[in-house]
Amino acid sequence: MGQLNEGLVYTNENCQGCNKCISACPVLQANHAVLENGDNIINVDGDACIHCGNCIRECSHDARSFHDDTDQFFDDLGKGTPISVLVAPAFIANYPNEYKKVLGYLKSKGVKRIISISFGADITTWAYLNYITKNHFIGGISQPCPAIVDYIEKYVPELVSKLVPVHSPMMCGAIYAKKYMNISDRLAFISPCIAKKSEITRPQNNGYITYNVTFDHLMDKLKGISLNGYDATDEMEYGLGSVYPMPGGLKENVEHFVGKDLFVRQIESPEHAYHFMKAYAKRVKSGKTLPFMVDALNCTKGCIYGTATDHSRDDDEDILLEIHAQRTADNCNAKKTAWDKSANYTERLARLNEQFKNLKLEDFMCQYNTNAAIAMPAVSASKLEDIYTGMHKYNQSDRKINCGACGYNSCEEMAIAIANGYNHKESCIHFIKDTLEDEMNQISALKEEVQQKHEEQVEMYKGILNEFDQIKTSMGEVTDGNQSSAEETTNMAHAINALAEYGEKLKESLAQVETSVNGYNEVNDSIIKISNQTSMLALNAGIEAARSGEAGRGFTVIANRVKDLSEQTKDAVNYGKQQSDQLVPAIRALTDETQEFLKNINELNERTATLAASSEEISAQSAVVGDVVEKIASQMQDIVNQE
Repeated sequence: MGQLNEGLVYTNENCQGCNKCISACPVLQANHAVLENGDNIINVDGDACIHCGNCIRECSHDARSFHDDTDQFFDDLGKGTPISVLVAPAFIANYPNEYKKVLGYLKSKGVKRIISISFGADITTWAYLNYITKNHFIGGISQPCPAIVDYIEKYVPELVSKLVPVHSPMMCGAIYAKKYMNISDRLAFISPCIAKKSEITRPQNNGYITYNVTFDHLMDKLKGISLNGYDATDEMEYGLGSVYPMPGGLKENVEHFVGKDLFVRQIESPEHAYHFMKAYAKRVKSGKTLPFMVDALNCTKGCIYGTATDHSRDDDEDILLEIHAQRTADNCNAKKTAWDKSANYTERLARLNEQFKNLKLEDFMCQYNTNAAIAMPAVSASKLEDIYTGMHKYNQSDRKINCGACGYNSCEEMAIAIANGYNHKESCIHFIKDTLEDEMNQISALKEEVQQKHEEQVEMYKGILNEFDQIKTSMGEVTDGNQSSAEETTNMAHAINALAEYGEKLKESLAQVETSVNGYNEVNDSIIKISNQTSMLALNAGIEAARSGEAGRGFTVIANRVKDLSEQTKDAVNYGKQQSDQLVPAIRALTDETQEFLKNINELNERTATLAASSEEISAQSAVVGDVVEKIASQMQDIVNQE
């Protein structure tokens, strides 16, 4: 397999993947369907392509294009490269009014000489007749069409030996220009044919011609250029070579010299020529009677409507009329020449040989490729079976639909193409149809399943609605309960707060009691000091009274009574102090317990306040949840009602 889109013919960005090019192509291997970014694109295998151009002519999307040497030709002219041109006779027929102007313009750009290939066609006729008669080469196939030659070399190699080994008019004209006219310039062929490039580049042709300048690209290049004032024509005189581009042109030339008693088989068009070659190979192999020769052309209307001409003029009868006018004019000037119809066949042939007596037949002989055959890879029965199965073609009826939508002549050809990597099953419309039907059946089954599940969901929704009713009731109860709890907790918080206030007051009272007791102890200490002093004074008074004798006896009694009173006061104060010492720790312990009580009360108060706030929040959120539940229940009820 060659590189896709690397040959003369290639797929451009307009391809729609419609498969029309496949059906138009005589070669199964030349078109490769590939998926690019999800789009089906038909690319060209440059090695397998025979450059027949039928895909270009048949594509309504203008998705096929071709390469030639027009741009290079003008670039080299601009650089001063010495170039002479060979002009196909079909150029005059296609552009009778522009013909001389175009040639004149090319001369102004540096073209050295202009030679009509009609003269080369005359040489080809002479060489054919000489080779066939001298070698008794009956049944030979004409060589002028390179697409036919490419096809035979690649796909019917058993017919290579039946190709007449005489160069085409183009090559005969080039050889004559180089060898007999001693033109050393590069040669450019103004050509109606894409495939001429493949003939030009064949190694056997020794680089005689450098450029294939096609009609289509040449005239496109000249758009917008005023050709007025330019004028030139070709240099050679020629005979019936001008009718070569016509269907049967070679046949007419041969019959002109040998008569119509010899059967020349005329065949043209991609629809017929290539099928004919397959059948002709079988005829040759079977040893059946063959025609004198086969005049084969790829293009339906001959080279005048070649693959590189303006396709919009395919139905232009003026082209045919122009060729007829040229032939009539040539005949008027053909007296005493090989083209004089008044002479008999023997005389005509003698005059032809006389005209070209200085030519060497071997100079115009060509060789063909005997190792260019492209064999279709064999596909095993098991592989083919796998392909059919993958295409959903399970029985013989499915495998014989042969609708042609894929571009192939049969389902078998399509399967072989898939097996060899030329195409893919997605190009089969019946595979797509079956796939869509399967998908539709699956969708239908899924729809039924969805419907069933939907019905089950409706029932489930009804059950959920009942559950929602219970949730709504429960949420209402929760809301009410939380509201009541919030109120009770708030009341409790108020009570605890009052208790805390009472504790604070108790704490203050105990502090005051402790202060008072401590003050009382200070007074007692003062009383004890006074009592001690009083006792000391009474003792001293008693001693003084004793010294006074009888006079101080009364004072002694008083002193003793003061002393006793002082002792009693001291004892009473000491007892009070003992009680106070016991009371103060008790008060302090009670104060500490009160402090702990206040701490616990405050913590309880904070927790109660938090609980009250949480209860209120829960109550509020419960209301929100209740609203959400109500909305969901309403929506689900709407769904159930819709059913």
